[in-house]
Amino acid sequence: MEQELTRETVDPRYTWDLTRIFETDEAWEKELAAVRGLGESFAGRAGTLSAGRQTVLEALKAYMDLSERITNVHTYAMMKSNEDGSRAQYQDMYSRAATAYNEIMAKCAFFVPELLALSQQEMEAMIADPAFAEFDVFLGDVLREKPYTLSVREERLLAQASEVCGVPESAADMLAIDLDLGMTRGEDGKKTKLTDARFLPLLVSTDRAVRKSAYVAMMNGHKKMGNTIAALYAGQVKADLFESAARGYRSPRHARLYHDAVDESVYDSLIDAVHGGIGTLDAYLRIKKERLGLSVLHLYDLYAGEDDGFETKMDIDEAFATFLEAVAPLGEDYVRDASRALGECWIDVYETKNKRSGAYSCGSVHRTTPYVLLNHKKTYDGLSTLCHEMGHAMHSFYSNGAQPYAKAHYTIFVAEVASTCNEILLSEYLRKKHADDPKAQAALIGSLLQHFRTTVFRQTMFAEFEHKAHVMAQEGKSLTQESLSQMYYELNKLYYGGSCKVDREVESEWMRIPHFYSPYYVYKYATGFCAAVALARGILSGDPEKVAAYRTFLTLGGSMKPIEELKVAGVDMSAPQPVCEALDYFAELVMAYGQLGKA
Repeated sequence: MEQELTRETVDPRYTWDLTRIFETDEAWEKELAAVRGLGESFAGRAGTLSAGRQTVLEALKAYMDLSERITNVHTYAMMKSNEDGSRAQYQDMYSRAATAYNEIMAKCAFFVPELLALSQQEMEAMIADPAFAEFDVFLGDVLREKPYTLSVREERLLAQASEVCGVPESAADMLAIDLDLGMTRGEDGKKTKLTDARFLPLLVSTDRAVRKSAYVAMMNGHKKMGNTIAALYAGQVKADLFESAARGYRSPRHARLYHDAVDESVYDSLIDAVHGGIGTLDAYLRIKKERLGLSVLHLYDLYAGEDDGFETKMDIDEAFATFLEAVAPLGEDYVRDASRALGECWIDVYETKNKRSGAYSCGSVHRTTPYVLLNHKKTYDGLSTLCHEMGHAMHSFYSNGAQPYAKAHYTIFVAEVASTCNEILLSEYLRKKHADDPKAQAALIGSLLQHFRTTVFRQTMFAEFEHKAHVMAQEGKSLTQESLSQMYYELNKLYYGGSCKVDREVESEWMRIPHFYSPYYVYKYATGFCAAVALARGILSGDPEKVAAYRTFLTLGGSMKPIEELKVAGVDMSAPQPVCEALDYFAELVMAYGQLGKA
């Protein structure tokens, strides 16, 4: 059985250094107390904003300082709790940080309504005033959100309710830690403990029995807690409905997309376009079935790698060096800046006992370097994940460096662009490096097609699932294990039924998708991928203007609306064209894949 690492047994060079945020836990405790005091002080500004422009400017500075400091407190506690979910000390810190964050937001609830009590003329004058340049985007957003901003009392109540509304997500996170998925068959034929982090490496196995064993164990492991998970997700959807209705939005989707200044038509056109590409998806999967030598392609075969003799089994040092080579088209300074990440301990590399599964990048602490959490494996997926998360990290690195705190944080709509662009650069770099190796070409094109399937088709299917779930709840229908699982099963039949055997076990897969607790998030993976396809191809064209435009985009943070930021980079996501062009690129890859012949 594979030995399970603990944090004590991992080389410190491969763990992140959070002392840049707070040198000690004691320093964190002092800052928590300090920001609570600042929250009380800020609450004393209630009723003062009509005193004049200078009073408003001072309040804005105090508000942003308070926001930055409580964000630092919350982020540190979150990341420490992610290191080991079983450590009560850090779970307690995270809980107290979340409580403090919500308390402070409640104390600040008067701020936006009082700003909106000022005349439109005065607000617009402040936005145009150079003294307010740091806050012009914030003030502009306040004006734009005016129709959905409530009274001071109502805003305070919603802020206080936010902690309660966050319970489903917190409970789902804890359930993921506590859930015993049992044992499964390993590559060596012996039993091994199944975890989320080990699931994908088992699914890519060339041994079909290994894939099936892991898949069935994962789905059944979640199904045994299906009623509980369905109740948690129903609670999340009800919280979304409550918040959007309280503010007067048409729906949770309207609320989430309006916040990003994205029209709901973008969501619908994405689904429509992807439905139009399902035939090409079928063609790809039929080729994959032939290359795997299977008479029937099951869903547990979708991630299977081919036994073609081409391997990219890299430890973290080699993977990091490959990442730096792949992003060289972005410029020597980009490579130099990115090369700091491993040596300066931005990255928490390996899976350890009770560590949070998956991967993420965190750039919310404005005054420090960004951080990356991995559970690195010596697979192409591990290498690609490193490139993906470093794309996020460098986006944060440049935005934090170029923008003040009030305008540094980019929206989720653009968040997946830089990360996915890096993955495409990696794929094209390796294809060029192994241009004369048909096996390498098959593996790399196959991997890119797989990435396209999982990011554009799969995430769009997820987006369709969560929107249907919200519509069901809005219509007064019950969200139960049975109704949610049946809906998810039918969607899989729509997307995969033309080329695959849609095994009934898939109906439980929705239960293990943590992003469903971040409403209307997953569609941005698909739109971000489509934007990244266009941008990566522009970068690789060698056109210095396209590279410069993309590099400018990385510095914009939240200084512009996301659709406008992408226009600066060179792509217009308000139109369906980028999605259609990405699907055309997918079709080109499928054709090239089919011409390579069986491994």
